[in-house]
Amino acid sequence: MIKKVRGTQDKIDLKLQNFIISKAKKHLLLYNFYQIETPILEHTKLFIHSLGEQTDVVSKEMYVFTAEEKEDSICLRPEATASTIRAYIENSVEEKPWKVFSHGPMFRKERPQKGRFRQFDQINIEVINSNAIAQDAHFIKMLDSFFSNELLFQDYVIKLNFLGCLQDRIAHKEKLLTYIENIQENLCDTCLVRKDKNILRIFDCKNENCQKHYKNAPKLTDVLCTECKHEWDRLQETLQLLSINFVHDPYLVRGLDYYNKTVFEFCSNELGAQNSFCGGGRYSLGKNISSKEDFPSVGVGIGLERIVLICQNHIDKLSIPPEPALHIVLPMSKAQHNLALLLAHELQSQNFCTDILLENTSMKSMMRKTNKMGAKFVLILGEDEQKNGTVSIKNMQTGESVIVKQNQTIDYLHNKKV
Repeated sequence: MIKKVRGTQDKIDLKLQNFIISKAKKHLLLYNFYQIETPILEHTKLFIHSLGEQTDVVSKEMYVFTAEEKEDSICLRPEATASTIRAYIENSVEEKPWKVFSHGPMFRKERPQKGRFRQFDQINIEVINSNAIAQDAHFIKMLDSFFSNELLFQDYVIKLNFLGCLQDRIAHKEKLLTYIENIQENLCDTCLVRKDKNILRIFDCKNENCQKHYKNAPKLTDVLCTECKHEWDRLQETLQLLSINFVHDPYLVRGLDYYNKTVFEFCSNELGAQNSFCGGGRYSLGKNISSKEDFPSVGVGIGLERIVLICQNHIDKLSIPPEPALHIVLPMSKAQHNLALLLAHELQSQNFCTDILLENTSMKSMMRKTNKMGAKFVLILGEDEQKNGTVSIKNMQTGESVIVKQNQTIDYLHNKKV
């Protein structure tokens, strides 16, 4: 037997996921976002230039393919922000800010575990070409409202940090490098590599021993320039004004190079070790992917698989719409197949959810199947019904059976809807 690739999944029941996506779309429309779609395949250099060559995503997690002759290398997209910026530039979008969202599969070579897959689905939301720090607070408020009011999340925390500008990070890097050199004999090999190539990323290390030694490391928010300090203070004040509870995590940096200033994560105690289900922040992209200018933006990625895991814990409290009442047309023999097909088509044209059983077995077996399928009404067509122009309709919930004229079937079922 050929099985699915490790780190992928068959989603047999999409009811909950579709409910979440539907809720997200309605919520985002209230905030004047509209939906776009970008390709799953992108040029590899798009992510090398935007995410950073030393990030884990680029250095060891991308699925890269040998392209045709004279073509650049291509890959399966590992995230959506770079693709969205590329689309903004390539399509010469003039709208400012450009408020868009998308959802779909992303791909990363990761060690599969709870809530983490090699193919995973994300909702991606971006406000492109806006440098107002108040936009960040509005953005976080929008997300918090979605999770708390629409999906009824309770046990989660918003982690917040501020990375400042490039000069702030240079000043912080000097202090941090001095600190790390004094404790480097206690650090893992990965952190020692990151120390020289991208020192902020040491804080992404999952090694408990390393994290223990980073607790007293210099904080970026202690070396902010005057302008960035003002923005950091204003962001916190605005979030408090909007009644947003957050925790300042001075070592939250996110894993990609394009982030600057605001970074945040939504984390749930219901997810275990991999507890982040939503993460993002402010970034500037453009010049490193062929534009003449950078576009200050704020965005977020929401992990659908992790959202589903949380929702499953309180699914009874969610207002998931019920499935439409199922009507099953049941021909007793092949002689009634054509009549059954016509009746089923008529029901479907009148927006009745309808299925038809054409694999004739015993009546007992077919009725058992309709019950298993959750049918509300079974419309039986036998030799007598075909001869008399009637249909026998059984209400599977009450057990009531009636015989009506075939041309009165729709009216009868409409009356039963009321």
